[in-house]
Formats: sequence, structure tokens, C-alpha cells
Amino acid sequence: MSTQSPKYLQLKEEILSWIAGGRFRPGDKLPSENELAEQFSLSRQTVRQSIGELVQEGWLSREQGKGTFVSKQSAERRNSTVNRTVGVITTSISDYIFPSIVRGIESALKDKGYRLLLSSTDHRKDRERECLEMMLSHAVCGLIVEPTKSAEGNPNFDNYLAIEDHGIPMLMINESYSDLESPSLRVDDDAGGMMAAKHLLELGHRTIAGFFKTDDLQGVRRMKGFIRACREHHIPAESSSIVRYSTEDKAERPQAMLREMLLSDHPPTAIVCYNDQLAVSLLDTIRELGLRIPEDLSMIGYDDSFLATATETKLTTIEHPKSALGEQAANLLIAQLERGMAPSDKETLYPPKLIVRQSTREYR
Repeated sequence: MSTQSPKYLQLKEEILSWIAGGRFRPGDKLPSENELAEQFSLSRQTVRQSIGELVQEGWLSREQGKGTFVSKQSAERRNSTVNRTVGVITTSISDYIFPSIVRGIESALKDKGYRLLLSSTDHRKDRERECLEMMLSHAVCGLIVEPTKSAEGNPNFDNYLAIEDHGIPMLMINESYSDLESPSLRVDDDAGGMMAAKHLLELGHRTIAGFFKTDDLQGVRRMKGFIRACREHHIPAESSSIVRYSTEDKAERPQAMLREMLLSDHPPTAIVCYNDQLAVSLLDTIRELGLRIPEDLSMIGYDDSFLATATETKLTTIEHPKSALGEQAANLLIAQLERGMAPSDKETLYPPKLIVRQSTREYR
């Protein structure tokens, strides 16, 4: 327990973390006041104050002669006018396409009288766990989550089970964890990766490199689509032409690998980028080598973010619905909250759309 707050509050927060982390589930019996007092070297009065507040707030219930038990957060409490707060957990908040997604969510929630509690994982699994515990401790009535590093599994499975145990409706955006049954909304990234590669192949390019962030499933799917397009056009997708990178090395590895490719005896004539953010960062490497887009190298991004039109050469890219996806996610969650209507489809797929601008041209 921390030493920064009163002892009764420290114990209260500790018990809440047990509940939020799935250590104690609805219906489980808590250790007795004597056991808690001994475990944390606290007085019975301090323990009683902590338990009393948690009972008053609805987290615990006392049964005469039996003990103290974890309560289920009732639908009545979650849907009351006192608490109409929906939690939103994204991997980032302040940059790239995330503000647009959040604005779409917030707009739909506000129209129906709900508030938004926003948190970010900063692309860290441990931070995702903290966010989930925080959302449960704030008794949100519903939850929208963008999984963190979705290709690396779900170490926070117990935290998600705790959310489900308390009857809190949840859905996921951009991707989902395969071990959870939550509905999800995402772009058809397999088709998007294929569409990006096919655009370049149809322009006559035959030496195409792909750069994909593969610690999330979006990148894995885009890479698979890229490879499939190459194979369908009888172009070998060699490992030397595919750069896989993680969140941690996105600022160095793609740039270094592109430099190596462009200085080789058989440089690519076109590249497909995991997203617009990466495409813009690779422009510096291309300029340093005295090359031009699209005269010397065609380039295609992904997401149709504001970055796609922020440079002197406007990016050809694949559209992401952004605000529309956020708005639909919020509306689906509200329907679940107010009418008990779970989405009819486990997964809502948005078809990709190619936006052709100045960064791609026919290979001559």
C-alpha cells in the first residue's frame, strides 16, 4: 500500500484493486476485518472505516453472521442519472487519428446525455491494466477499448473478466483480443493492405517494399494483404522487401532499413507504409538520399490522416473512418446500455477505400 494517503483510504484502494484485477469476483467473500487488520498492521477501526465506505458505495455488501462479500455493480446503479459515464481506453490520445475517433465517440455520447472518461495506455500493456482498474473503480456504465499491442496477446485477461463479472458492457475498436467475446469495430485491414499493394502493381511497379508494425494486429493484417497481392501478381514477396518493426523501434528501424534498401543494387521503386505517420517520417530519409516522391519512388500510406495532406507531396493512402467509427461504437454501446441490444454482428468491418493523390505514379 502507498504511504501518501490516510491508512483507511490506502486499504480501500487496495481492496478496490483486488476487485478491479479480478482477484475477488462478485459473490466472493473478503477476508474478515481481523484478518485484514493483521495483514496490513491496521486497527480494527481503520479496517471498519474502509469496508464501510466500500459498502456505502456499492462495492461490498455485509451479510449478518456470514461476512463481507463483493457486490456486482447493478444495472440500476450503472444506468442511473448519477453515473452515466462511459470509459474510453485508447493507445494514444493527443496525436495522429485518435483525437478524431474520440471526438466521434464524445459527440454520440453527449447527444444521449452520457459523459466520457478518457484514458490512454501509451502503447503499454501494464498501463492498459491500470486503465482497466481505474475504469472499474470509477464504476463506468460501459467501456470502449482499443487493445494495446493486440498481436502480443492479452496479459490483462483477468482484468477484462472483472469488467464482465460486474456486467459492464464493452466493445473494442480498431482490433480485438481473440480470447474475449466483446464486439469490435475495425477496418478490413487485410483488404486494405492488399488494395495498397495492388494499386502500385497496377501502376507497373514490380519491386515493392512493405513496412509494417507487427506488434498490433492491424499491421499483421495489412502485411498479409500486401503479401497476398504480390503473390496474385506472381511477384515474390521476399523477406528482404518486408520490414517488420515494433512500437519501440518505429523511430529508427524503418528509416535504417529503407536507407539500406535504397542504396542497394536493386532498390524498390515503390513502398507501402503501415500508416501515414510512418510515411511522413520516411520522407526525411528519402530526401537525404536526394530522391523525390513520386518521380524516384512511389509511396502509399494508410489511414488518410491529416498528415496525408500536410506535406508538399500529398499522400496516396487508405481511408480510415475515424470519427464515424467512434460515433458508431458509442451508439452500439448506448443501445446495449439502454435497450439491452448487443450488436447483431460480433465484428463490424469497414471496407477500405483508396484515396489517390500525388505520391504514386506509373512506373516507367
